[in-house]
Amino acid sequence: MKSVKVGICGLGTVGSGTFNVLGRNRREISARAGIEIDVIQVGARRDNPSCNTADVAVERDIFAVAKNPEVDILVELIGGTDVAKSLVLEAIAQGKHVVTANKALIAEHGNEIFAKAEAAGVQVMFEAAVAGGIPIIKALREGLAANRIQWLAGIINGTGNFILTEMRDKGRAFDDVLKEAQALGYAEADPTFDVEGIDAAHKLVILASLAFGIPLQFDKVFTEGISKVAPEDVGYAQELGYRIKHLGIARQSSAGIELRVHPTMIPEKRLIANVDGVMNAVLVKGDAVGPTLYYGAGAGAEPTASAVVADIIDVARVVQQGGRGIAPLAFYNAATQQPTMLPMDQVETAYYLRMLAEDRPGVLAQVSTILAEANISVEALIQKEPQQDAPQVPLILLTSRAIEHQLMSAITQIEALPVIHGEVTHIRVESLG
Repeated sequence: MKSVKVGICGLGTVGSGTFNVLGRNRREISARAGIEIDVIQVGARRDNPSCNTADVAVERDIFAVAKNPEVDILVELIGGTDVAKSLVLEAIAQGKHVVTANKALIAEHGNEIFAKAEAAGVQVMFEAAVAGGIPIIKALREGLAANRIQWLAGIINGTGNFILTEMRDKGRAFDDVLKEAQALGYAEADPTFDVEGIDAAHKLVILASLAFGIPLQFDKVFTEGISKVAPEDVGYAQELGYRIKHLGIARQSSAGIELRVHPTMIPEKRLIANVDGVMNAVLVKGDAVGPTLYYGAGAGAEPTASAVVADIIDVARVVQQGGRGIAPLAFYNAATQQPTMLPMDQVETAYYLRMLAEDRPGVLAQVSTILAEANISVEALIQKEPQQDAPQVPLILLTSRAIEHQLMSAITQIEALPVIHGEVTHIRVESLG
């Protein structure tokens, strides 16, 4: 074989970055792959002025790329799930390897796609689907292969991290920062996927499947966004020595596997607590290696293209050598396992509680009694002086670790107290130690 031939579908931000990196670094890429890698066809609805495609066949019908018998590797960078799924399955049916950056496609349809690929004897690679340019999938699949992964926690959505960073550093409100994030292009016009945790949940389920050798189970992820995080919560967290981050957390224990995305208070001394702006980071705890942290750009044309091209190189090596390649989820026969998934109401964490209480003796005792009856102790307390003419004061507590349903039951009882006004805000607390 003189070269491995690539067809790229989608010439947007990531597609153009991939096309340009393959051209600019052609010599280094071919030397690492051990074979020339040639882009012979592009499927895109429109041209991208940042790409010189004069020497490449351009098709408006992306399925023509999947059906081109000359293409060895189809690179799916169109986004979405419906058309992308049909395109990928067509490429697999045509005997082509697939590289994709599509986290929603893998999280929601990966089990079916991987089964089809295994039957066809081709590979599906997806490094760029999680955390952009950070090689976290290769780390889990290869570098940490000797370990039993105990847990992982990741800042895996740059938009949410930017918003929380601005709220902390400048005391701004969520809605105000969101508008800026949209103006800067960090957030979409409809920011739901980012700020409500859906994007992070897609990525978390992929990481958990790689870490624990389980089928992709997007419907099992507990998801909570950051839209209800208030500036005062960010400020009180700092007073207590914590920072609030929107984390995706996966944990494996004898009770089952936890998959959850939510705002989380973590000690400010942790390295991951100091990952700010639009950057991403994933902290992984293995039984042999201990904790390892992976940090970098989680999005952008060329950081994501770096991951896409790395997958192309890996597939090119397999094509050249005629090998089997690595299992998509790092464990052979992973899809046959049926793990116990732990419902969110059975998860155990510590908690931050904020409530508005009447300024009178005995209020803290009433709250503490309810918590104590649920076997929950108070680990730290902030009680502010009342503002002039204000009949209520903020009461802030950090609790011991507790089962979620016990804590929620206690909150219901606290909210029913005549001396407590309004809802009790709660944020989960993790030490990540």
